[in-house]
Amino acid sequence: MNLNSTQSTRTKRLALGVTALAIAAAGTFGAVSASAAAPAASTPSTSSHNLTTSTHLTVAAATKAAQAALAAAGKENQKVSVAVVDRNGNTLVTLRGDGAGPQSPESAERKAYTAVSWNAPTSELAKRLAQTPNLKDIPGTLFLAGGAPVQAKGAPVAGVGVAGAPSGDLDEKFAQAGVAALDK
Repeated sequence: MNLNSTQSTRTKRLALGVTALAIAAAGTFGAVSASAAAPAASTPSTSSHNLTTSTHLTVAAATKAAQAALAAAGKENQKVSVAVVDRNGNTLVTLRGDGAGPQSPESAERKAYTAVSWNAPTSELAKRLAQTPNLKDIPGTLFLAGGAPVQAKGAPVAGVGVAGAPSGDLDEKFAQAGVAALDK
C-alpha cells in the first residue's frame, strides 16, 4: 500500500466527515430558525383594548436635556452630574461633569427617578417628608432638591436630575434648565 494513497484516503474521509457535519448542523439550525420564526397556531392574540401606549423621550431629546443642564451648571462654575430617566425610571443618559464628585451620578439618577415617579420637583417632595418620613425608605428615591419632571400633556414622561452643586436649589435650577431645553 502506498503511503501517499493512505494519506489521500484519510484526507478525503476527513473532508467528507466535516462536510456531512456542516450539512447536519445547517439543517438543524434551519429547522430551529424556521420553528422560532413561525408563531404557534395555538398562541392567543391580544386585542388592542388590552394594550396601552405611553410617551417616552428619545435618546436624542434626553441627551439635549442633559447637555443643557450641564451647560447651565458650567456657566456658574458648578461641577455636577446630570441624569435623565424615562417614565419607567430607566436611565436614558448620565453625564458626569468634569470634577463632579463620585457620588453625584447616582444621586442625579435617584433625583430624576423621584421627580418622574411623583411628577413633581424633588424640592416640593422633600417638604412632604415632614408629614410622611417613611417616603425616604422607597427604594431608588432621593428626596433632595435637584430633580424635575418632564411632562407631556400634564403627564410625566421623564425626569431630569442634577447633583453636585453646593445646594439643592442650584441643582434644581440646572435640572429645570434641562427641562426647558426640550421646549426649544
